Amino acid sequence: MKLQGDIRHISPFQIIILGFLSVILLGTVLLMLPIATVDRTWTGFVEAMFTSVSATCVTGLVVYNTAEYWSVFGQVVILCLIQIGGMGVVTIAISIARFSGKKIGLVQRNTMQEAISAHQLGGIVKMTNFIFRMVLIIELVGAVFLAPTFCKECGIKGIWYALFHSISAFCNAGFDILEQPEGNSSLMQYAGNPFINLPIMLLIILGGIGFMTWDDIRQNKHRIRKYRMQTKMVLLVTFLLLILPFLYYFFFEFSRKCWDMTLGEQLLASLFQSVTPRTAGFNTVELTQMTDVSKFLMVILMLIGGSSGSTAGGFKVTTLAVLFMTIWAVFHHSEEIQSFGRRLSPQSVFNAVTIFLLYIVLFIIGGFTISMVDAVPLLDALFESASAIGTVGLSLDLTPRLGTVSRWILMLLMFFGRVGGLTLIFAVISEKHPVYSKYPEDKMTVG
Repeated sequence: MKLQGDIRHISPFQIIILGFLSVILLGTVLLMLPIATVDRTWTGFVEAMFTSVSATCVTGLVVYNTAEYWSVFGQVVILCLIQIGGMGVVTIAISIARFSGKKIGLVQRNTMQEAISAHQLGGIVKMTNFIFRMVLIIELVGAVFLAPTFCKECGIKGIWYALFHSISAFCNAGFDILEQPEGNSSLMQYAGNPFINLPIMLLIILGGIGFMTWDDIRQNKHRIRKYRMQTKMVLLVTFLLLILPFLYYFFFEFSRKCWDMTLGEQLLASLFQSVTPRTAGFNTVELTQMTDVSKFLMVILMLIGGSSGSTAGGFKVTTLAVLFMTIWAVFHHSEEIQSFGRRLSPQSVFNAVTIFLLYIVLFIIGGFTISMVDAVPLLDALFESASAIGTVGLSLDLTPRLGTVSRWILMLLMFFGRVGGLTLIFAVISEKHPVYSKYPEDKMTVG
């Protein structure tokens, strides 16, 4: 009886944390088995756990080449972890329970609401079923578009390649299993192929805009005025974060003679590199050849990430939008933060500031520590740190060369980036204590 009472008192945030941890540990055990590797050898605990964390947290940072080291069994395990991590442990578990005919109680509904960042509890089961169906449809359609190119080059094996990379792209994971020519990685051999670039980019964007954005568009369709403020902000900021980096990369990075690209290749490379840092992890060019400014722009994009309640990581485009709305209100001496005819709640501002500072502080501490421990250039360490906490997976070929301490740092950053800062905080401090009195107000000069 006491155990049942304890279980009932577990908060939705704690359920989400425990769910991710359970999946990571199960994935670690499976990846340690000899059957998971091509050479049929046991994999070390740290290496297996790093891969499991990276897959479940849909990041894509690896210590071993996924195509060369892991067997088909190992790749299937990684793909399952990506799918579970992308949709959310709770979302998949409750969707399966729903399809099996089991009743969904209030606790499960509250957990579902937190897992997909829904605004209200009503209709949450119906929404989750819609998300589950749409994810499967989009991933299958993506695989259909990718299959012709992969099958032409690899035969029947191309179907497996198409399915794996479609799920990896939609879940913003960035894992690839392609047999690469020497010197290539990720999708570099398809840098000029629109039949690979365009479907992958579209899958990344669809996975990154958020399930709540999907639901709003489904309900209101072309009636944009009826969209929620969050949906409008997500679409607007996402558009700007795609166009502005694209223009920079096209005019200032890939136009340089050292890249030796045709105009079409420059366009594709510029667009792809503006899409993938938020937060997919695929790349079609050698990132180490990019200028420091281009790398730092990627760091910024990786930290921002996608939308709340999506397969993407980062501190989210909605957080960025709230911060800029707050700045705009301060500049105009406005006591209220408004946009699209709606007023923003003070709690949204508090949450945005908290999330932003948590990400920045942990990103900097992680990068500085990796740089000191493994004696690597600071920019490279910060790039890897941003890739981990933003659950991106882009790398400057640094992760495989890092020591055990740095790998644990990256694992912690990946876990934090996937479950979210507030989820971790609320999982520890789950109870709200009512306040019946207030301290006297005082002022503090800032700036």
